[in-house]
Amino acid sequence: MAIKVTMPRLSDTMTEGTVATWLKKVGDKISEGDILAEIETDKATMEFESFNEGTLLHIGIQAGETAPVDSLLAIIGKEGEDISALLAGGDSPAAEAPKADAPAAEAKTETAAPAKAAAELPKGVIVVTMPRLSDTMTEGTVATWLKKVGDTVAEGDILAEIETDKATMEFESFNAGTLLYIGIQEGNTAPVDSLLAIIGPAGTDISGIADNYTAGGAASAPAAEETKAAPAAEKAPETAVADNSNGGRILASPLAKKIASDKGIQLNQVKGSGENGRIVKSDIENFTPSAQAQTTASAPAAKEEASAPAAAKIFVPAGEVYTEEIKNSQMRKIIAKRLAESLFTAPHYNLVIEVSMDEAMGARATINTVPDTKVSFNDMVIKACALALKKHPKINSQWKEDAIIINHHVNIGVAVAVEDGLVVPVLKFTDAMSLSQIGAAVRDLAGRAKNKKLGPQEMEGSTFTVSNLGMFGITEFNSIINQPNSAILSVGAIVEKPVVKNGQIVVGNTMMLSLACDHRTIDGATGAQFLQTLKQYIESPVTMLA
Repeated sequence: MAIKVTMPRLSDTMTEGTVATWLKKVGDKISEGDILAEIETDKATMEFESFNEGTLLHIGIQAGETAPVDSLLAIIGKEGEDISALLAGGDSPAAEAPKADAPAAEAKTETAAPAKAAAELPKGVIVVTMPRLSDTMTEGTVATWLKKVGDTVAEGDILAEIETDKATMEFESFNAGTLLYIGIQEGNTAPVDSLLAIIGPAGTDISGIADNYTAGGAASAPAAEETKAAPAAEKAPETAVADNSNGGRILASPLAKKIASDKGIQLNQVKGSGENGRIVKSDIENFTPSAQAQTTASAPAAKEEASAPAAAKIFVPAGEVYTEEIKNSQMRKIIAKRLAESLFTAPHYNLVIEVSMDEAMGARATINTVPDTKVSFNDMVIKACALALKKHPKINSQWKEDAIIINHHVNIGVAVAVEDGLVVPVLKFTDAMSLSQIGAAVRDLAGRAKNKKLGPQEMEGSTFTVSNLGMFGITEFNSIINQPNSAILSVGAIVEKPVVKNGQIVVGNTMMLSLACDHRTIDGATGAQFLQTLKQYIESPVTMLA
């Protein structure tokens, strides 16, 4: 059955998009994950991938044309399938079937309903929906609300932190007013475009607006009802904790409760820094159990041991079966999906080479004597990769069903470990950057990645990836290719060991490099030649300055 693809909402403020380039044409076969087109939003030009497979039967918006969000972009289906009905309903909403046609009349009513609801919005009231903060985001999780119902909101204020499939990002308000309603509570997940909040003049009655969204399944009950219902819904766990805190109810955000539960922390031991002593996420993350609490916790166990029968001399292990379930974050789900797709669709093979690091160590020490300059061995590897990729462009490639795309620009992704998983910020046009520029850029991107401050555009467009675990003492490892790249380089630790130089055994410093290649695009000899060039650059760093 043919599927309509509409103009996506690729940024939180996007109302229309321009098709910059079509990467597929009518009649082409489409696989899930293929890039259909490059779409220019109000913030950047982003690749738009297909979530369906089949044949591209129709293009609704030509390259260079602009259309509102949700306009008919394309139709994908079986080759030769009749799509005239979809075209009639998709491209020309006004030219609908006669009124006697029940389905058409029903569709018309449904289309009119949102318009009517929008027209009935009280003056100054704005409905804020779950934004699409990355090109692959389909749902988001509210990590933290930084405003509460009744707070005054200014344009540019941060409303909430939202966890996407790539990072946790701050979501700012583009409107001013009072926060009248919260539709998605902390810790809850909802699809893109679900009712997130309502902003407007203080005291405005917005119950009808919230009810309309609730009926559509995009939001929960009004905020006042949620606040009232929350204690009842969580009565059992909170009562158990309250028994350990002089019988009072412990005020804590849902996210703080979840993290505390995951870490096995008793909320009555945590001092809240929020309003009215409310425990928030940072209180749990910064909590350190006191010695008194540890002693108290161990007292019952000691008492039980003391009361055990003296005759029970047979040794019995005192352990217990203990498991912990941690809910998968959006980032972890996407990592699992993408890496599984890469490993099971791209035939991987690995090439390993050992390089001498003696000259590189001397060169780095000299470079770092220059004021305000700090270069790491990883920066030197990245620079060497960029230069080697210019000489071996087949490594800098991408597999398509009907062609191999050779990228003559070099954008190197640098794998960075973060708390929730792994992100890959991208150094654009790496071959044109100096060593010191690479060093400064990597430190900036890695720092912001760990603080979850990277934008989606800073993690897109890589043509090759470098992953370094040498700082953890790992001497050699193999990585899974970061699609749509054709290769990824794994960098190990520098090891001091005996080596043979000029027929003599001497002490040397070496490093192992492992190149994972997609055999569909890179043959073994091509990968080996790239590693030889890379080895020459690293072992003679002065050649990188030429």
